[in-house]
Amino acid sequence: MEGIVHRNIRRADRELVDGFAKHGVATVHEAQGRTGLLAAAITPIYPGAHVAGSAVTVTVPPGDNWMVHVAVEQCEEGDLLIVTPTASSEHGYLGELVATALQARGVRGFVIDAGVRDVAELQRMGFPVWSRCVSALGTVKEALGTVNLPIMCAGQRVEPGDVVVADDDGVVVVPHANAAAVLQASRVREDKEAESRARYAAGELSLDVQNMRDELAHKGLTYVDE
Repeated sequence: MEGIVHRNIRRADRELVDGFAKHGVATVHEAQGRTGLLAAAITPIYPGAHVAGSAVTVTVPPGDNWMVHVAVEQCEEGDLLIVTPTASSEHGYLGELVATALQARGVRGFVIDAGVRDVAELQRMGFPVWSRCVSALGTVKEALGTVNLPIMCAGQRVEPGDVVVADDDGVVVVPHANAAAVLQASRVREDKEAESRARYAAGELSLDVQNMRDELAHKGLTYVDE
Protein backbone atom coordinates (compact mmCIF):
# COMPACT_ATOMS: atom_id res chain seq x y z
CA MET A 1 0.00 0.00 0.00
CA GLU A 2 3.03 2.32 0.13
CA GLY A 3 3.03 5.29 -2.20
CA ILE A 4 -0.72 6.03 -2.03
CA VAL A 5 -2.15 9.49 -1.37
CA HIS A 6 -5.92 9.91 -1.16
CA ARG A 7 -7.01 13.45 -1.98
CA ASN A 8 -10.23 15.34 -1.29
CA ILE A 9 -11.19 13.32 1.77
CA ARG A 10 -14.56 13.72 3.45
CA ARG A 11 -14.32 15.76 6.63
CA ALA A 12 -16.86 16.33 9.37
CA ASP A 13 -18.79 19.59 9.26
CA ARG A 14 -16.60 22.43 10.59
CA GLU A 15 -19.21 23.56 13.11
CA LEU A 16 -19.37 20.02 14.46
CA VAL A 17 -15.59 19.78 14.76
CA ASP A 18 -15.38 23.16 16.46
CA GLY A 19 -17.99 22.02 18.96
CA PHE A 20 -15.60 19.37 20.24
CA ALA A 21 -13.03 22.05 21.10
CA LYS A 22 -15.32 23.10 23.97
CA HIS A 23 -14.91 19.69 25.63
CA GLY A 24 -11.89 18.01 27.16
CA VAL A 25 -10.43 14.70 26.06
CA ALA A 26 -11.63 12.97 29.23
CA THR A 27 -15.20 14.12 28.64
CA VAL A 28 -15.24 12.99 25.01
CA HIS A 29 -13.61 9.66 25.87
CA GLU A 30 -16.23 8.98 28.55
CA ALA A 31 -19.07 10.21 26.37
CA GLN A 32 -18.33 7.66 23.65
CA GLY A 33 -18.19 4.72 26.03
CA ARG A 34 -14.57 5.08 27.17
CA THR A 35 -13.21 4.38 23.71
CA GLY A 36 -10.89 6.09 21.24
CA LEU A 37 -8.12 7.15 23.61
CA LEU A 38 -4.58 6.95 22.22
CA ALA A 39 -1.93 5.31 24.40
CA ALA A 40 -0.96 7.27 27.51
CA ALA A 41 2.59 7.61 26.13
CA ILE A 42 1.29 10.17 23.62
CA THR A 43 1.61 13.46 25.51
CA PRO A 44 1.74 17.18 24.69
CA ILE A 45 5.17 18.76 24.28
CA TYR A 46 3.97 21.80 26.26
CA PRO A 47 1.00 22.34 28.60
CA GLY A 48 -2.18 24.21 27.87
CA ALA A 49 -2.90 23.28 24.27
CA HIS A 50 -6.46 22.16 23.50
CA VAL A 51 -7.57 21.53 19.92
CA ALA A 52 -10.09 19.64 17.84
CA GLY A 53 -9.70 18.94 14.14
CA SER A 54 -10.25 16.60 11.21
CA ALA A 55 -7.70 13.83 10.84
CA VAL A 56 -5.27 13.73 7.95
CA THR A 57 -3.57 10.37 8.40
CA VAL A 58 0.01 9.48 7.50
CA THR A 59 2.19 6.38 7.66
CA VAL A 60 5.96 6.85 7.59
CA PRO A 61 8.88 4.42 7.47
CA PRO A 62 11.15 4.38 10.52
CA GLY A 63 13.49 7.36 10.46
CA ASP A 64 12.00 8.82 7.25
CA ASN A 65 9.71 11.89 7.18
CA TRP A 66 9.27 12.24 3.43
CA MET A 67 5.54 11.48 3.64
CA VAL A 68 5.03 14.19 6.25
CA HIS A 69 6.16 16.67 3.58
CA VAL A 70 3.79 15.01 1.10
CA ALA A 71 0.92 15.27 3.59
CA VAL A 72 1.29 19.03 4.06
CA GLU A 73 -0.18 19.59 0.60
CA GLN A 74 -3.29 17.59 1.53
CA CYS A 75 -4.01 19.60 4.68
CA GLU A 76 -6.74 22.22 4.97
CA GLU A 77 -7.66 24.73 7.61
CA GLY A 78 -9.02 22.93 10.67
CA ASP A 79 -7.11 19.68 10.13
CA LEU A 80 -4.92 17.71 12.54
CA LEU A 81 -2.06 15.66 11.12
CA ILE A 82 -1.94 12.16 12.64
CA VAL A 83 1.26 10.22 11.92
CA THR A 84 2.35 6.68 12.72
CA PRO A 85 5.59 4.91 11.77
CA THR A 86 5.38 1.45 10.25
CA ALA A 87 7.81 0.24 12.93
CA SER A 88 8.88 1.68 16.26
CA SER A 89 10.94 4.84 15.85
CA GLU A 90 12.33 7.56 18.12
CA HIS A 91 13.38 9.88 15.30
CA GLY A 92 12.29 13.51 15.34
CA TYR A 93 9.85 13.62 12.42
CA LEU A 94 8.64 17.19 12.95
CA GLY A 95 10.56 20.40 13.57
CA GLU A 96 9.81 24.09 13.31
CA LEU A 97 10.18 24.30 9.52
CA VAL A 98 7.48 21.77 8.66
CA ALA A 99 5.38 23.10 11.52
CA THR A 100 5.59 26.55 9.97
CA ALA A 101 4.24 25.17 6.69
CA LEU A 102 1.43 23.37 8.50
CA GLN A 103 0.53 26.42 10.54
CA ALA A 104 0.37 28.52 7.37
CA ARG A 105 -2.29 26.14 6.01
CA GLY A 106 -4.42 26.42 9.15
CA VAL A 107 -3.51 23.02 10.56
CA ARG A 108 -4.45 22.94 14.24
CA GLY A 109 -1.90 20.45 15.52
CA PHE A 110 0.25 17.38 15.02
CA VAL A 111 0.03 13.95 16.65
CA ILE A 112 2.69 11.27 16.18
CA ASP A 113 3.50 7.89 17.68
CA ALA A 114 7.21 8.76 17.49
CA GLY A 115 9.46 11.75 18.14
CA VAL A 116 9.56 15.47 17.41
CA ARG A 117 12.19 18.15 17.94
CA ASP A 118 12.63 21.94 18.08
CA VAL A 119 10.20 21.93 21.00
CA ALA A 120 11.13 25.40 22.25
CA GLU A 121 10.43 26.86 18.83
CA LEU A 122 7.19 24.90 18.49
CA GLN A 123 6.00 26.28 21.81
CA ARG A 124 7.04 29.80 20.84
CA MET A 125 5.03 29.41 17.63
CA GLY A 126 2.04 28.15 19.55
CA PHE A 127 1.85 25.05 17.37
CA PRO A 128 0.34 22.18 19.40
CA VAL A 129 2.08 18.80 19.20
CA TRP A 130 1.50 15.46 20.90
CA SER A 131 4.22 12.82 20.59
CA ARG A 132 5.65 9.67 22.13
CA CYS A 133 8.99 11.34 22.76
CA VAL A 134 11.17 14.35 22.10
CA SER A 135 14.22 13.50 20.00
CA ALA A 136 16.76 15.45 17.99
CA LEU A 137 17.52 12.30 15.95
CA GLY A 138 17.28 13.34 12.32
CA THR A 139 15.30 11.73 9.52
CA VAL A 140 15.96 10.97 5.84
CA LYS A 141 13.74 11.27 2.78
CA GLU A 142 14.11 8.02 0.88
CA ALA A 143 11.05 5.75 1.24
CA LEU A 144 7.32 6.02 0.67
CA GLY A 145 4.40 5.61 3.02
CA THR A 146 0.75 6.65 2.72
CA VAL A 147 -1.48 9.68 3.20
CA ASN A 148 -5.19 9.53 4.05
CA LEU A 149 -5.60 5.81 4.43
CA PRO A 150 -6.88 4.22 7.66
CA ILE A 151 -4.07 3.79 10.18
CA MET A 152 -3.41 2.40 13.64
CA CYS A 153 -1.85 5.09 15.81
CA ALA A 154 -0.89 4.41 19.44
CA GLY A 155 -3.43 1.61 19.72
CA GLN A 156 -6.38 3.29 18.00
CA ARG A 157 -7.76 3.07 14.48
CA VAL A 158 -7.92 6.47 12.81
CA GLU A 159 -9.62 7.08 9.48
CA PRO A 160 -9.20 10.20 7.34
CA GLY A 161 -11.74 12.81 8.39
CA ASP A 162 -12.30 11.40 11.88
CA VAL A 163 -12.56 14.03 14.61
CA VAL A 164 -9.52 14.22 16.88
CA VAL A 165 -9.53 16.04 20.21
CA ALA A 166 -6.29 16.68 22.11
CA ASP A 167 -5.41 18.45 25.36
CA ASP A 168 -3.22 18.04 28.44
CA ASP A 169 -4.85 14.66 29.16
CA GLY A 170 -3.94 13.09 25.81
CA VAL A 171 -5.62 12.45 22.47
CA VAL A 172 -8.99 10.87 21.62
CA VAL A 173 -10.40 9.88 18.23
CA VAL A 174 -14.10 10.09 17.35
CA PRO A 175 -15.20 8.19 14.23
CA HIS A 176 -16.60 10.54 11.62
CA ALA A 177 -19.93 8.71 11.47
CA ASN A 178 -20.45 9.01 15.25
CA ALA A 179 -19.32 12.59 15.68
CA ALA A 180 -22.74 14.26 16.05
CA ALA A 181 -23.97 11.73 18.61
CA VAL A 182 -20.74 11.86 20.60
CA LEU A 183 -20.76 15.65 20.65
CA GLN A 184 -24.30 15.66 22.03
CA ALA A 185 -23.33 13.06 24.66
CA SER A 186 -20.35 15.23 25.61
CA ARG A 187 -22.63 18.22 26.13
CA VAL A 188 -24.95 16.17 28.33
CA ARG A 189 -22.01 14.94 30.37
CA GLU A 190 -20.64 18.46 30.82
CA ASP A 191 -24.05 19.67 32.04
CA LYS A 192 -24.25 16.83 34.53
CA GLU A 193 -20.73 17.52 35.79
CA ALA A 194 -21.55 21.21 36.22
CA GLU A 195 -24.48 20.28 38.44
CA SER A 196 -22.33 17.89 40.47
CA ARG A 197 -19.58 20.50 40.79
CA ALA A 198 -22.02 22.99 42.27
CA ARG A 199 -23.23 20.44 44.81
CA TYR A 200 -19.67 19.48 45.78
CA ALA A 201 -18.83 23.16 46.22
CA ALA A 202 -21.81 23.45 48.55
CA GLY A 203 -20.34 20.72 50.74
CA GLU A 204 -22.27 17.63 49.61
CA LEU A 205 -20.44 14.31 49.41
CA SER A 206 -19.97 12.40 46.17
CA LEU A 207 -21.33 9.36 48.00
CA ASP A 208 -24.70 11.13 48.12
CA VAL A 209 -24.57 13.16 44.89
CA GLN A 210 -23.88 9.99 42.91
CA ASN A 211 -26.09 7.71 45.04
CA MET A 212 -23.26 5.33 45.91
CA ARG A 213 -24.30 4.23 49.39
CA ASP A 214 -26.75 1.45 48.50
CA GLU A 215 -24.39 -0.16 45.99
CA LEU A 216 -21.47 0.05 48.43
CA ALA A 217 -23.58 -1.67 51.07
CA HIS A 218 -24.60 -4.32 48.54
CA LYS A 219 -20.91 -4.98 47.83
CA GLY A 220 -20.34 -5.49 51.54
CA LEU A 221 -18.82 -2.21 52.68
CA THR A 222 -18.99 -2.05 56.46
CA TYR A 223 -18.38 0.95 58.73
CA VAL A 224 -16.84 0.28 62.16
CA ASP A 225 -16.93 3.05 64.75
CA GLU A 226 -13.90 3.35 67.01
